[in-house]
Amino acid sequence: MKGIVTTPPSTLSDLYRSHAAGLTRLATLMVGDPVTAEDVVQDAFLGLHRKWARLHDPAAALTYVRSAVLNRCRSVLRRRAVAARFGHAYEPPVWSAESAALIGEERRELLAAVAALPRRQREVLTLRYFCELSEHEIARILGVSRGTVSSTASRAMSTLARALGEER
Repeated sequence: MKGIVTTPPSTLSDLYRSHAAGLTRLATLMVGDPVTAEDVVQDAFLGLHRKWARLHDPAAALTYVRSAVLNRCRSVLRRRAVAARFGHAYEPPVWSAESAALIGEERRELLAAVAALPRRQREVLTLRYFCELSEHEIARILGVSRGTVSSTASRAMSTLARALGEER
């Protein structure tokens, strides 16, 4: 998941074992709770399973499943936005007391600032700094140019710096 070049998985099970945990962490960052994130990742792998026999390039499987996870996260966030318009805002589950004690105020502020970013900026930063993917890999996953990834990341970092009161 860290952008390291590896041999393509020979089976769907290999891909799942190698990347499901990282994709779940990615989805958790995007949707805000681990239960929904697990559902998103399971749905993405189910979709890949349905297409596995027709997959021409096994090396593209990871890119496909990453894109599927991001698309499913977008769907979850859209459903939440619709629900919020009708009076019931989404409330993420309360973190455990142990987790709350471990997470410092700076980290909570950063996560809140990242959550406030526009969707594309949040996706680019998550893929770049959490998944440690290159601009080219991010561009391929999001279906945009490398320049768009670069400028989006720059705008997102400037927005975060302003939100956190830091000079950039």
